[in-house]
Amino acid sequence: MSSLWLLQTLIAFIVALGVLVTVHEWGHYRAAVACGVKVLRFSIGFGPPILRWRPRRQRPGQDTEFVIGAIALGGYVKMLDEREGEVAPEERPRAFNTQPLGKRAFIVAAGPVANLVLAVLLYTLVNWIGEPEPRAVLAPPVAGSLAGQAGLQGGEVVRRVALGGAPLAPIASFEGLRWALMRGAISQQNVRLEVTSGNTGAAREVTLPLSRLAERDPDERMLRRIGILAPLSVPTIGQLTADGVGQRAGLQTGDVVRRIGDVVVMDGQQLRDLVRAQVEHGQPKTVAWLIERQGRLLTIDVTPGVEDERGQLVGRIGAYVGAAPEMVVVRLGPIAGFTAGAAKVWQITALTLRFLGRMVMGQLSVKSLSGPVAIADFAGKAANLGLVRYLGFLAFVSISLGVMNLLPVPVLDGGHLVYFLWEAVTGKPVAGAWLDRLQYAGLLLLLAMVAVTLYNDIASRLPG
Repeated sequence: MSSLWLLQTLIAFIVALGVLVTVHEWGHYRAAVACGVKVLRFSIGFGPPILRWRPRRQRPGQDTEFVIGAIALGGYVKMLDEREGEVAPEERPRAFNTQPLGKRAFIVAAGPVANLVLAVLLYTLVNWIGEPEPRAVLAPPVAGSLAGQAGLQGGEVVRRVALGGAPLAPIASFEGLRWALMRGAISQQNVRLEVTSGNTGAAREVTLPLSRLAERDPDERMLRRIGILAPLSVPTIGQLTADGVGQRAGLQTGDVVRRIGDVVVMDGQQLRDLVRAQVEHGQPKTVAWLIERQGRLLTIDVTPGVEDERGQLVGRIGAYVGAAPEMVVVRLGPIAGFTAGAAKVWQITALTLRFLGRMVMGQLSVKSLSGPVAIADFAGKAANLGLVRYLGFLAFVSISLGVMNLLPVPVLDGGHLVYFLWEAVTGKPVAGAWLDRLQYAGLLLLLAMVAVTLYNDIASRLPG
């Protein structure tokens, strides 16, 4: 891993974290100001201040200090509050704890809501800018998968898709199809596809019974069980390693592989799988390949090299395998872009809550949780892929931050909302002793979650 990549990943992560935390805390701050609560400090980061200032023009009744802390792992808004220090009698109406219950709840909820609103705006911007995405043309499904059992063979164009009993809706790209499949798998709903054989074939409907999936964790194993891994791509041989296995066998850049042994090759992903499987009892198998080169058909015997990939011996030919899939530009107008952005935020929020609920019920493994290392890695990759992908990454993490903060866990915003609900029902706030115990328990739970996500991040990157 190059130092340039590490630097890019670090910068992308810091920018993402800074933007999302600032928006979250700005939500609390603006709600407090709107409710007439005095804000003492608006801090991005913790620890010793790197930078602090007081604007000359403050909002009426405010004297807020703005701070950037040395530890850029969060932020906070400190408000005037009798529970945290002495408050002058004339200032008491501007203290947080003296506000009506509705105002206090509004101020606390405003942070997570600001993250969700940001996500809507970011997804709307992504929809307006648009980007090339793979066309929804299916590669041959994984052998024995649900897609194969449903009668899909590869080459079908997916026109419309629906979850459960919902009406079929048009689909713009393979990314949209993959999102529908993930939603169906996590929510345990069947997915219906309307497909045509090529561009002009008759339409037919295919049902993928995702409600019967035995795999519960949304990972590579689940996707292989569904059987739809990638869009159709030409099974072309790309750049070859100098004096590598493929070059020594006689393969050349631009060769299109038509058959390996008795298997007809239709797609780049299928070709990669066949090469990987060209190993028997730890030894490479020599197989006749039928290739097309400049309009001529040739037969070449290919013996792959063998590599250990996390404990599994797989075949390698020392070449980039498969061409880029057919692309389409997905771009929406002003109203459609905003509507689609809001719908996606709603879908991701609902899916996240369902995912967490299944995890609490023991139906999903905690191995699916990701932490700061994974987020930093994703940030670097998204930044490397361009502005649109990075904006989409920011939107997704903003939703995660908003949803997580609304969970009914003490210390988080959702925990405070639960306290307010108790106060609304009983007519009195949570007792101080109980509040301290709950906050301590919430902190321990939060630290445990951080430990689990860090372990998952590190374990997923270890060899073997």
